[in-house]
Amino acid sequence: MGCIFMKNNKGFTLIEMLVVLLIITVLIFVAIPNITKHSKSINTKGCEAFITMVQGQVQAYEMEKHEKPKDVAQLEAEGYLVKGKSKCPNGSDIIIDSDGKVLEKTGK
Repeated sequence: MGCIFMKNNKGFTLIEMLVVLLIITVLIFVAIPNITKHSKSINTKGCEAFITMVQGQVQAYEMEKHEKPKDVAQLEAEGYLVKGKSKCPNGSDIIIDSDGKVLEKTGK
């Protein structure tokens, strides 16, 4: 009796697997730069939203205390902002100018 080899054609060949890996790699190389580009935009918009929220807290402080807060630390001390959470999502600090307007600190 001789050995009978049965051919099983149900699996993927090495070339088919390499083609699939190549396609996935190309898609990853296309997607990653777009994600990083949008990440910067998201952080910028997040900072704008955070500044708007802090501006609302400044107005609430003014309505209750009848004076403008001197700085962000004063808002934190009075409980208008959570201590240590007074930075924009992009990591930049915020300041309150003499008119009570909240701004992103540009110079480091």
